[in-house]
Formats: sequence, structure tokens, C-alpha cells
Amino acid sequence: MSEVEAEIKAEGTESTVEETKAESEAAVESKSQPETKKEGPEKWGIAHIYSSYNNTIIHMTDLTGGETVSISSGGIHVNADRYESSPFAAMKAANAVVESARTKGFTGFHIRVRAVGGVGSRVPGPGAQAAIRALARGGFKIGRIDDVTPIPHDTTRKKGGKRGRRV
Repeated sequence: MSEVEAEIKAEGTESTVEETKAESEAAVESKSQPETKKEGPEKWGIAHIYSSYNNTIIHMTDLTGGETVSISSGGIHVNADRYESSPFAAMKAANAVVESARTKGFTGFHIRVRAVGGVGSRVPGPGAQAAIRALARGGFKIGRIDDVTPIPHDTTRKKGGKRGRRV
């Protein structure tokens, strides 16, 4: 073999070695990038939060509101009656609803907050904000947050009678 042929052969092997190195580096780079999950169609629901000064109830439904996905209240997660409306109990109830909704394939939800309303308090109880925060931390997309407290245009008569509550 002549020197020219040896040089050409050596140059050819170097280029193939360099090409294989480039291919392997490209393969390593593609493997190091995180693969995106194939997500199906989004599944949305509605989280109804009823919060009074005695309890917090979180009720998750589908978009029509006809089918219940999950329901939990603060009273289920604490032992004493006085803690039913606490933010801790509301957070525990929200976490239970989040786990159940995740297993059923929901990806996002709208939130409807309701206080007692009517002749009662029009301000949501202490567990409402904690429940909303726990739902937001659950990893779902959140659409709208609405206040659906029933406020009458011409209210019914408060309890207590004509002379009021006598203490």
C-alpha cells in the first residue's frame, strides 16, 4: 500500500470516528432532555366550597354539576366539634378531594365559594381560604373563582320574633 492510500484510509477512519462521536453525543443530549408526557383531553370539574362558622364542606363535581366526583368536610378529619370550621380541617378535606379527583383523571377545576347567606352571614368562614389554597397546591389548573353566596333581594324575617332575642 502506498503512502497516499494509507493517508486517505487514515483520514477516512478519523472522520468516521468523529461522526460516531457526534452521533453518540446527540443521542446523549436527546436522552438528557425530559420527555413531555402525552396528555389527553383536559378534564375539568367544579369545586363547590361551602364555608360557615361551624363547618367547611368541599364538594367536587363534573362541569354540569350533576355527577359528584368527591365530597369531604372538615368534620370528618378532626375529632372535636369546635375544630370543624378550622383552616386545618378545611385543608385536610381539600387534600382528600384532590387525591380523589386526581385518580379520576381531572386536570383542572373552577371554584365556587359559598357562605351561609340569606339571613345568616354573607362572609365565608375561616376554612374557605385554606381550602382554596390547598386546592391550588394540588397541581390542578384553576379556572374561575366565583362567590355564589345566596343573597336575597327581599330577605325573609330574621329569627327572634317581634321583640328580638331576649337575653
